Amino acid sequence: MLENKDSKRASVYDLKGLNCPLPVLKAKKRLAGMQAGSRLWLETTDPLAVIDIPAFCSDSGHRLVETAAVSGGHRFLVERGEQQS
Repeated sequence: MLENKDSKRASVYDLKGLNCPLPVLKAKKRLAGMQAGSRLWLETTDPLAVIDIPAFCSDSGHRLVETAAVSGGHRFLVERGEQQS
């Protein structure tokens, strides 16, 4: 996977080992404390995250910039939206 310079500046939030709904709930709380336009990598092992994280982003006004399957799970690059999550 190629990462651009913007994705390299994003923080990484390790949500591995957590099952639904915890990855979304923790991501929501973490993103709420960030400025609009900030980016955060979410690293998950929950197989339902491939459904839950994109739905959460759509419902909360965040932008799912990139998603990647990695060994044992997935990574999602989320950009904090304008509205409060």
